[in-house]
Order: sequence, then structure tokens, then C-alpha cells
Amino acid sequence: MQKQTVSFSRNAVNVFFHILTQCNLNCTHCYINPDQHGHERLPIDRINSWLDLLARRREKANVIFLGGEPTLHPDLPAAVTHARENGYQSVTIDTNGYLFHDILARLTPAQVDYFSFSLDGASAETNDVIRGKGSYEACLEGVKKTVAMGFNASMIYTVSTANIHELDRMADLVSGLGIDRLFIQVLGIRGRSAESGGRQKGGQVSRAQWLDLVPAAAEKIARRGIIVTYPKVFLAPDEPFACAARVADNYFVFPNARVYRCPLCEDFPIHSLAFEEDRLVAMPKLTEEDFFRLDIPEGCVMNKLVQPDNLIYKPDGTPAYRIACCMLKEEITSD
Repeated sequence: MQKQTVSFSRNAVNVFFHILTQCNLNCTHCYINPDQHGHERLPIDRINSWLDLLARRREKANVIFLGGEPTLHPDLPAAVTHARENGYQSVTIDTNGYLFHDILARLTPAQVDYFSFSLDGASAETNDVIRGKGSYEACLEGVKKTVAMGFNASMIYTVSTANIHELDRMADLVSGLGIDRLFIQVLGIRGRSAESGGRQKGGQVSRAQWLDLVPAAAEKIARRGIIVTYPKVFLAPDEPFACAARVADNYFVFPNARVYRCPLCEDFPIHSLAFEEDRLVAMPKLTEEDFFRLDIPEGCVMNKLVQPDNLIYKPDGTPAYRIACCMLKEEITSD
């Protein structure tokens, strides 16, 4: 097995583009917050204009189309085509698997690097409690159709107390689907999770649970020849803290024209940038950029502010450990 910490991408623009907030599912941990992100579906001319503006910031650019459910947008194929023809070296579509608007027939494998499917359980019993009745079978059917048509497929598994017990069972499931990458995500207290105060079905797992179960499950899955990526979350005592927002060019774009540099900030109107008349402009203080400059013993300042319950302190008041930037990843591959 080969395990490495993936450094932040410093030489490429990475655009996480939410082209709408509408979705056909009602997942308990959904981070979309329409009051903060907008209710509208972006028109294709605006999507293309914003793509162009962001692509010009670096020689290399990557885009991930998100929602809501991005395949609900009838112009998603046109957006993919525009991105590929105008400077984006990689294009990914995150989807729940329902694949609306005949999306597979309207694109080719040469245009899309990955369809990335969200599944939150190795069984329908677990997944459907989180994501909705019938979503397990729909997702698997979507994966099979996608792979059969020659597209690359990956999968996203968001770990919570409701599904961590099935994470190691994903090795058997994904190895038979033709998936070559699995992304394990940590549940953030954002959107619907924040509204419920983290009390929804399936909350954040503890540090002990994460460290005991996630790395071992990731290695088990990687032995099947699947590349597994998961957030580092907890720093070792000798590891320095680094913030991706300080050094990387990541943009989290929403339909209401807000542009964030950190996903932990997205529930609040502290976005550092916004599109105004198809120009990308800096917002006046106080924005997320001002928080990123703060160095604190706990590591990630935004984690300390918005989800402090995953921190523990020693009797002398110092943190028992530090939280890594949410964009810092571990990657495991088979030998």
C-alpha cells in the first residue's frame, strides 16, 4: 500500500460550481443552504461567462459541477462543452445517480473526466435513511449505466454516525461496479446539519471513531485496486497546520453570485468574492479572508468558529490536538 498526504494545488484553479440548488432528494446532511446560496438556476450564458472569468486566473483549470443535483439543469451538457473548449483541463460532475435530462447520451467520455456518485451506505437500509427511499438502487443503476457507456466513475461516501459501520463493506460493493476512485468525506456542520444543531440522523463521528475506522477501511478498499482519498482531519503533533485558502486557488461558486474560498464559511455572508455584472470583485471587510490570516493553537480557525464540538482541551486549556484544513487529503493506492 502507498499512502501520501496530497499537497494543496498551487498551480491550478479549482472551481466548485453550484449551477443550481434544486435537488430531487432531501438528504439529512445536505450542506446546501438556499437562504445563503440562492434559489435560482443559473442561465447558461452566465455559467459560461463565470467559467471564462475563473479560467483566466491560472494556466490550468479544473471544474466540478455541483448542485443541488446538477443533472437537473437542462443546459449542463452545454456548460461541460464550453468548459472543455475554453481552458478547463478536467471536468467532473457530482451526481446522486438519477442522471436527469438524458445526460449520458448528450456527452461523451472525452468531455467528462468523472461522474462522481454520492452513496452513503453499503446497503439500501442505511443509505436510504440518509438520502431518501429508492436512492440506493437509483445510484447503483446510474453507476452501471455510466460505466457501460465508457465514462469514468468515482464515488463519494460521507461518513457519519449513521453509516460509519458500513464503510469497510464498501470494498466489496465498489470493486464490482467498475469504479476506480472513492472519496471519503467528513460530515460538516453546514446547511441542514447546522440547522438541526448536528442532531439529525447521523452526526459527526468522534476523533476516536474516525482514527480507528476510516484509515483501516480506506486501506481495505484500496487493496481492491481503487484509489481512496479522505480528509486528514486531525493533525499529528509534529505536523504543521496549513490553510488551503492562503495558498491554493479554490473557488466555491453559488447561484446567487457568492464566491467562497473555504467551504466551512458557506453558511454565512462572509464570502470573499462575488460576481457583479460578470466581473469577479472582492467584498468589503469583514470576510473569510480576514479569518484565514489568524493563527490559533486549534489549527483551522473556521472549524473553531463553526463546529467547535470536535475539539477537546487539556486541563490547562490547551487543545489536545489540532484540526487540519478541510482541503488537506490523504490518498491511498495499492502497490
